[in-house]
Amino acid sequence: MNDIELADLYQELIVDHNRRPRNFRRLGKATHKAEGFNPLCGDKVKVYVDVENDIVRDISFEGEGCAISKASASLMTESVKGKSKVEVEQLSSRFRALATGTGNGAGLGKLAVFGGLRAFPARVKCATLVWHTLRAALEHASGVVRTE
Repeated sequence: MNDIELADLYQELIVDHNRRPRNFRRLGKATHKAEGFNPLCGDKVKVYVDVENDIVRDISFEGEGCAISKASASLMTESVKGKSKVEVEQLSSRFRALATGTGNGAGLGKLAVFGGLRAFPARVKCATLVWHTLRAALEHASGVVRTE
């Protein structure tokens, strides 16, 4: 597969998750939740997590934002279900490293689609907002998570 085909595939994945976000709903039985806001482009997100015995049993999100933000949230929720809090933190760190250009995306599966963000530094906050919000939810942090 050449670079153009790969870029098209990645773009398709982001468009698909933006148009049909997975786990886009309020989770009624959430044990953890947090809100995030990106003042740069207006992305707003609420993350709901159901954790039992340190395992993410279910996760969802609500909000509005750009395609990158919504696709990141959708792919994140698919990626962390069934993982321990420690595994979620490791995945989150690897994702942030990929998005900022300090990591290679190894072990990220579909999340590797965001590797191209390093060429668009202003969009990194769009993709990482939901991950920062998830961390705040898992830590029972108060207040709204901001990207600035």
